[in-house]
Amino acid sequence: MRKSYIYFLLISIVLFSSCAPKKADQVKLTIMGTSDVHGALFPYDLVNDRETQTSLAQVYSYVNQERENGESEVILLDNGDILQGDPLVYYSNFEKTETKHICADVMNFMGYNAATVGNHDIEPGHAVYDKLINELAFPWLAANAVKNSDGKPYFQPYTIIEKKGAKIAVLGLITPAIPKWLPEKIWSGMHFEPMVESAKKWIKIIEEKEKPDFVIGLFHSGAGEEHEANRVNPENASILVAQKVSGIDMVICGHDHHEQIVWVENPNQEKVLVINPKSRAKFIAEVEVDLTWNSAENKYEKKLKPNLVKVAELDQSKAYVDHFQPLFQEVEAYVSRQVGTFQKSISTKDAMFGDSKFIDLIQNIQMDLADAEISFAAPLSYNATIDSGDLQVRDLFKLYRFENLLYTMNLTGQEVKDFLEFSYKDWFQQMKSANDPMLFISTTENGSRLSTMFFNYDSAEGIDYTVDISKPYGERINITGMSSGEKFDTNKTYRVALNSYRGNGGGNHLTEGSGLSKEELTSRLINSTTKDLRYYLMKWIEKKGTVDIQCNQNWTVLPVKWHATASKREYELLYGKK
Repeated sequence: MRKSYIYFLLISIVLFSSCAPKKADQVKLTIMGTSDVHGALFPYDLVNDRETQTSLAQVYSYVNQERENGESEVILLDNGDILQGDPLVYYSNFEKTETKHICADVMNFMGYNAATVGNHDIEPGHAVYDKLINELAFPWLAANAVKNSDGKPYFQPYTIIEKKGAKIAVLGLITPAIPKWLPEKIWSGMHFEPMVESAKKWIKIIEEKEKPDFVIGLFHSGAGEEHEANRVNPENASILVAQKVSGIDMVICGHDHHEQIVWVENPNQEKVLVINPKSRAKFIAEVEVDLTWNSAENKYEKKLKPNLVKVAELDQSKAYVDHFQPLFQEVEAYVSRQVGTFQKSISTKDAMFGDSKFIDLIQNIQMDLADAEISFAAPLSYNATIDSGDLQVRDLFKLYRFENLLYTMNLTGQEVKDFLEFSYKDWFQQMKSANDPMLFISTTENGSRLSTMFFNYDSAEGIDYTVDISKPYGERINITGMSSGEKFDTNKTYRVALNSYRGNGGGNHLTEGSGLSKEELTSRLINSTTKDLRYYLMKWIEKKGTVDIQCNQNWTVLPVKWHATASKREYELLYGKK
C-alpha cells in the first residue's frame, strides 16, 4: 500500500512538472509605463480647442509597433490618475454614466496588462471607480488601500504576468495622503497604509506564494525628497520603498509629474531602477529587460536598460483615432454648449500678484452658494484665460480645474487670520526694498517658474485686509473689517466657504496655519455639496446669463510701491510683457 502511494505521488509530481511552463533560458522584456495621463486620451485639447502632440493615441502607435516587431515580450502598465483632468473623462465620470467608461474602452483597446489606482482615480467617487473595476479587462492595483471591514485590499494588491515561463510580479501602491485631500465619503470603507509597511508585507507574500523571477513596483507616489523620508507616512515614497524593501527590481512612479531615471540601492546593496514618465502622456517609461537563466544559482540574471520615450515625436495611431472618433465628437458637442456670457476677460496670471477678477468670480460664487460670510480660494491654473463674450462648457474647465466639492465650515476670526498668514508665507517673500524678490521664482536656462505651489495661494473674500510683505510671517495680515461694513472679531465664529481639498487639510492651511487637528476639521464642517464645484459654477452662470466680473480690491499688498515695482518686474519674468 505504501509503495503504491509513493508511486502515485511520484507520477503526480512528474505530471505537474510537465504541465508547468518551462522557463526559457533567455527572456527579453520591454516594459512600458504611462502615468498621470489625466484624461489625455485623444490628440486634441477640448478645453482650448486645439490639437496636441501627446496622448494615448501616440502611445498606442508606439506600443503596437513594439508588439509587432516581435523582438521582445511587451508589458504595458499604467500608474494611475487617468480619471481626471479632461472633459473626455469628466463626461464619462458624471454625464454619460450608463455606458462603459471611456477609460475602460481605451485601456482595454490598447491592451494594458495592469494599472495602479491614483488619488485622482479615487476623487470621482465610489460610483465611478467601483464601476470601473468591473469594466477593466486587467487588474487595477492598490495593495495599501485596505478595507476597514476585513483588512483585505479594496483593489487587487498585485498581479502575475508570465512571459516564456518567466513570472513577472507587479505590485501596486497608492499614495497614502488621500485623507488629507478628499472627503471621507469619497473613500469610505477603506484606509491607506504607509507604503513601506505595505510593500514589505506584500513582497513577502509574493515571494513565498508566487516565487517571481522579476518584480515591478507600480507606485502612484512621487519619487520623494530627502526631507520627506523622515515623515511617518510620506505622500511621495517611491524611492524610499526601493531603498528599504528588498525584492523589487524596478519601480515606475508618478503623482509628482516629474520625468526621472534614477538608480538606488536596496538593503541587499542591489541596484533598483526608479523611472517616472511625467504626465499627460508626454513620455513613455520604457525599460528593456534581459533575463538570462543561471542554472548554477537557479535564477535569472537581470540587465535593465531604461529610457524615456518622447511621445511628441511619435505618430498617432489611425486605428485608435478612427475607433474613438464618435465618442470624441459627442464630448466635443458637449463642451461647445453655451452656458452664459462674460462681459470682461479674466486671467489667472493676475491672480499670482494680488486680488484679481478671476479669483473674485470664484469667491463670490462660493459665498453665494454656501451663504457664507467669508470665502477662501486660490488659482488652480498657472496660465488660464477666459475671453469676454460667449462662455462655453469648455471654459468651465479653465475656470475650475479640479473636481473639488464646496465645503462650508465654522472658523473663528483668529483662525481666519492665521490661515491667511500661512497662505501668504509661501506666496510672497519678506522684502527689504523694492529691488528684492517678491514671489518665489526659480530661473534656469529653460526659463523662470514659480518654485512654490500656486494652487496654495489662497486669498479671502468677505473681509478687507492688507498684507505687509516687509514684515515676517505672523505679523503680515491686518484685517480692518468685514467687507459688509461690520466689525471683524477674532473671537467670533464665521461661516467660511472653501473647496474640499483645503477643507480636508490640503496645503496645511487649516492644520499648520489655523492650528486645527484632523478631528476638528471634521467637526467644523457645516455642509458639503454632493457634486463637484465646477457643476455648481456652471449652474450659477447659466442662471445669471450675463456676468459682469468685477475685482473689488478687498485686499492689498503693502508697501504699495514695492509691490507695484516687483509685480511689473516679475510678471515679465514669468509671462513676458503685457
